[in-house]
Amino acid sequence: MGTLDGKAAIVTGAGRGLGRDHALLLAAEGAKVVVNDLGGEWDGTGSDTRHAQLVVDEITGAGGEAVANYDDVADWEGAQRMINQAVESFGDLNILVNNAGILRDRMSFNMGEEDWDSVIRVHLKGHFAPSRFAAVYWREQSKAGNEVYGRIINTSSESGLFGNAGQGNYAAAKAGIAALTIVLARELEKYGVTANVIAPRARTRLTEGTFGGFGAAEEGKFDEFAPENVSPLIAFLASPAASDVSGQVFVLWGGMVNRMGGWEPVATVKKDGRWTVEELADNKSELFGADGSGGKIPPMTF
Repeated sequence: MGTLDGKAAIVTGAGRGLGRDHALLLAAEGAKVVVNDLGGEWDGTGSDTRHAQLVVDEITGAGGEAVANYDDVADWEGAQRMINQAVESFGDLNILVNNAGILRDRMSFNMGEEDWDSVIRVHLKGHFAPSRFAAVYWREQSKAGNEVYGRIINTSSESGLFGNAGQGNYAAAKAGIAALTIVLARELEKYGVTANVIAPRARTRLTEGTFGGFGAAEEGKFDEFAPENVSPLIAFLASPAASDVSGQVFVLWGGMVNRMGGWEPVATVKKDGRWTVEELADNKSELFGADGSGGKIPPMTF
């Protein structure tokens, strides 16, 4: 018996990398899985239906249930079809894991409009569109008097939480996904739906040229950046054990799981009335410290 027996799931971008491992573990835990993957390259070009079908074959070969879906996650009608396929194939939808993404890294002064638009579209719209149609389905089920078991698990990045040079498009999309997830958690709580977001460190096609690719695994040692290390948190957040966990952001890799906190004041100045420019300058040390270190860009943590 698995923790997700009988549950119906969708995993986007599940043909390779993180998404593949998510789909395989959800299936191993008993979920029936729609394996979505357009099959494009890491920069979003091209398409190939083989990748999603190979994962489906792997799941069914192990005794699980799965179907392939090749829709573009950022296409409005495609997102609707994906949700419909889960319901038509498995009779319900319970879990939506938004994972699909691309990279087109450029410094801001070198970034073209297409580089910006494509990354924002695939990541941010590609998370919202499936979530929107899943939310419609769960809301309708709730209004019809049916008990709803709904989980949305989104994929952000530490680049979106902390800002990485050369990734203005990607970081903006990933920060937007984190904020969107909290909005979804607030909006869908009354319908029995949770929404959470992960920011994983893992060795995938998208990170091979970024952050040093997280390095190769040392033979005989635990591979802390293997993508399969991330999937157990996905399965936990999808499970009944996490029914009271929502609106949370997690940074994780290897055996490390961090629950992150949101924006909060780190220094404050206050007066009765409006500040003048000169007064703010005179109180600069109260906001940024006597040595001004509080005004510096914090270093990246990876």
